[in-house]
Amino acid sequence: MKRSIIDYLVISLKGMAMGAADVVPGVSGGTIAFISGIYEELIESLNNINSSIFNELKSKGVKYTWKKLNGPFLLALMSGVLISVFSLAKVVEWLLEHQPILLWAFFFGLVSASIVYISKQIKTTLWGLLGLKVYLAIAIGGSFAYFITILNPIETSDSNLFLFFAGALAICAMILPGISGAFILVIIGAYGPVLEAISNRDIKTILVIGAGTIVGLLSFSKLLKWLFKFYRQLTLAVLTGFMIGSLNKIWPWKVTLTYRINSEGFKVPVNEKSISPFSYDGDPQFIQAICLMLLGFFIILFLEKIGNNKKTVDK
Repeated sequence: MKRSIIDYLVISLKGMAMGAADVVPGVSGGTIAFISGIYEELIESLNNINSSIFNELKSKGVKYTWKKLNGPFLLALMSGVLISVFSLAKVVEWLLEHQPILLWAFFFGLVSASIVYISKQIKTTLWGLLGLKVYLAIAIGGSFAYFITILNPIETSDSNLFLFFAGALAICAMILPGISGAFILVIIGAYGPVLEAISNRDIKTILVIGAGTIVGLLSFSKLLKWLFKFYRQLTLAVLTGFMIGSLNKIWPWKVTLTYRINSEGFKVPVNEKSISPFSYDGDPQFIQAICLMLLGFFIILFLEKIGNNKKTVDK
């Protein structure tokens, strides 16, 4: 696929959006990848990274290997992700502490519209045996994601082995629309150490986590490619369910059940329960939150329209 410099700049911007989403416990970078039209290319490109690459590099050279890896695409995308993660970690930490309702409201709108977008990709009748399987897959995905959102976090650990496996598990969730890798880190007690390592530029810890993410990413992408190839409709249905179930986590109005202490000594909510905005103890910022929900919703509709227009032009 021939791309211009502008195309790769746009891919980097999509990567930045993915990185920003991945920092927030409740929003998946995979969701952003899906709605921006790069999800399956990302999975396909990751699957090209395997042990045979080293033999091809030796026998066929750098240019051939780089092209087979879809290197320009991966470089542009991952550069955007890394720039976003390292530049926005402190900003997101501040927003989660000082403006949680407005932050969650915006992402609630994004994910709600994303559910509509992804469900429209299911190209099958909703009646008959396959239709029943689709409904069941949505229900299973939704129930699983909802169950994850109400789990109690376990005790924090900062051992290298624990952080390695935390990185591997979180990256698997990050590339699944609807399952937040950051929230998985919260559940297993690794969100604090990981975010602090990024904020403090702790290179050693970042390398350990990074090694885990590489192992998890390359392994899990193979499963996703297989699922999309042989069970595309059911896979889309499960992903739709994941996103529906995850809405509980990103509902803006919550009551906090448990806290953790961050690196600066401040109390940060960990386990929360969704409540009505009219039962919220304090200023619910209802009008502002609804406006941000609508903004997030229409951003996705706008991106979808651009994507559809591009496909029409390409044809």
